[in-house]
Amino acid sequence: MIAMYRIGIDIGGAFTDLVAIDENGNMVSVKVDTTREQAEGVMNSVRASGIDLRQVRDIIHGHTVVINSIVQRDVATVGLVTTKGFRDVLEIQRSNRRDIYNLRYRKPEPFVPRYLRLEVDGRLDATGSEVTPLALDGLSDISQKFREHGVKSVAVSFINSYANPQHERLAGERIRQMGFEYVTLSSEVSGEWREYERTSTAVLNAAVQPKVDSYLNTLERFFRDSGFRGNFFIMSSNGGLSSTQHMRNYPIYSLESGPVSGVMGAISLVRQCTGSTRVDIITLDGGSTTTKSSLVSGSEPRIVTDYHIGRDRFNPGYPVRVPVVDIVEVGSGGTSIAYVEDGRLRVGPRASGAYPGPACYGRGGTEPTLTDAYVVNGFIDPSYFLGGRIRLERKLAEEAIQALADRLSMGANETAEGIINLGNENAAFAIRLVSVQRGYDPRDFTLVPFGGAGPMMAPFIADELQISRIMVPCIPLGVFSAWGMLTADVRHEKLRTVVATLEEGNLSEIESAYREMEEEMVELFRQEGYSGPTLARYADMRYVGQEHTLKVPMPPSIGTGNLGEALRRFHSQHEREYTFKMEGNPVEIVNLHVVGMVSASRVKVPEVEREGSGRPKAHRKVFLAGSEENVPVYDRKEIPASTHVQGPCIVEEETATIVVLEGQRVHADRFGNLIVERESVD
Repeated sequence: MIAMYRIGIDIGGAFTDLVAIDENGNMVSVKVDTTREQAEGVMNSVRASGIDLRQVRDIIHGHTVVINSIVQRDVATVGLVTTKGFRDVLEIQRSNRRDIYNLRYRKPEPFVPRYLRLEVDGRLDATGSEVTPLALDGLSDISQKFREHGVKSVAVSFINSYANPQHERLAGERIRQMGFEYVTLSSEVSGEWREYERTSTAVLNAAVQPKVDSYLNTLERFFRDSGFRGNFFIMSSNGGLSSTQHMRNYPIYSLESGPVSGVMGAISLVRQCTGSTRVDIITLDGGSTTTKSSLVSGSEPRIVTDYHIGRDRFNPGYPVRVPVVDIVEVGSGGTSIAYVEDGRLRVGPRASGAYPGPACYGRGGTEPTLTDAYVVNGFIDPSYFLGGRIRLERKLAEEAIQALADRLSMGANETAEGIINLGNENAAFAIRLVSVQRGYDPRDFTLVPFGGAGPMMAPFIADELQISRIMVPCIPLGVFSAWGMLTADVRHEKLRTVVATLEEGNLSEIESAYREMEEEMVELFRQEGYSGPTLARYADMRYVGQEHTLKVPMPPSIGTGNLGEALRRFHSQHEREYTFKMEGNPVEIVNLHVVGMVSASRVKVPEVEREGSGRPKAHRKVFLAGSEENVPVYDRKEIPASTHVQGPCIVEEETATIVVLEGQRVHADRFGNLIVERESVD
């Protein structure tokens, strides 16, 4: 009997990765260049794998179509239909500013120009009761104007539709009858209040919907023509899997589909290798163009709905109210370009990507990158990049670094080390944001690095932040996120704003709303062919008078008997996040949150029987801490489990290089993970 495969495909800034695992645990992995038309890179990865798609049960895909399209503003022309008097919500935005003293603040430009933001009569109050009937006849003139201006996708966002979506549903049905294929209702993509954030989410969903639909059609046609008859899933930003039809309707849910798969993979790996359901880790995903970090404390990743696309020091970005695994991303990766600004060395966020790539790729790139710095200072062996499949040109890297060094009046090695240090500091900043800024001490967590650059950054960051333990996954590091997709469950989430104090008189209303949401969740899974999803309840809560909320896991039912447990959980989490609690003060629920999951086939991490020799395969000159050293280089398979190898040393595998610094030591566990610790740790 022929073993069936499950395939994960992840698109990165420079490479597209594929991991396939069959029922016997055999793994195939490939890396190919990411192409301008991302679908072509996906198809190239399948071809390079040599796998017959007739022998594939599931394909799981994480893409960057949504985030790239929005950041580059390469989107469809969108028309917005809104309540009379609210056409300027996208322009007004929020009166509050994160940094009131920032003189370089710039309000983001709306994706819909004012002449395509059109109003219709009809009004609901905050309870969802109708104040003014919806004037459906006004949609005829609106539709005509949209056609005249080439509108391809329509967003409908009415005031207070989170409390009652009926007006939006009526308007959406009429607009579809008028011939518009792509229609987004704000109440369907986000059930939360705040009209600006909800309208922004609907508009961005509408903006990318045609492109994502075309993208998925291209891939499905290729898979079908190649004999694939299995399930095609898209990785969602909440760390779960969704059907392609669901993502066609709500592509904004796949905003961070690639990065979150690495987090889910790290959670699964640590659970299997430690035998514990509790996970206390900080992930470090060092990619080609960005570095991502996430903190997991407990059994599940932190899910947020307060997400902003394009947020930086001078720009508040565009709000998106959809569930996203809490990830911080900085524009610093392997292909990030180093340059001089105001007399100071900088790294990123601009990157060379796959083409022309770093100078050492030999594809025409001349600007120095982080990868070039690694080559010049000996961290990367030019003849063993991706196991030798790509041969790097050290001379070109040296020329690029030297040109920058001349501007700084420094030596090439010192300049390369400065680039490496800045890349490490950018990554450490991301880790501080997900740990220290969230009220967590990074010293209490295990650092789990992956991606091509993550394991090179990790030892420096651990040294700086005093993280005593690094766990380098046994899965090929350069394709770890693609592997992580194979650990995910089918998952959907529903959020609804229900503002009520958590007291006995309101419990029946809260319980009724939860049950209605759970019924909708069960029906959604039924439509996708699944029965009996596992349901979990959460609530966004705060003390009465506060603005911000905390997401708290809730008991399976809300009644007098477990009211105290719900309050206890909130007080405990508030104390951890803000270092204080106010027991006795009234607590308010703002949003109800229901999660539904159906378990998919999980990949298992096998134990490794081999025992590494502990002997280096070579020695290499590495410029480290201001001087050149001749350090041992090990094949990863030769790192032993019974004894420790002392740093400094380099450990190589086909898809990544692992660095161990002086004062650190490394050994392999029984699964083949490399455990890097400080020498003082027993």
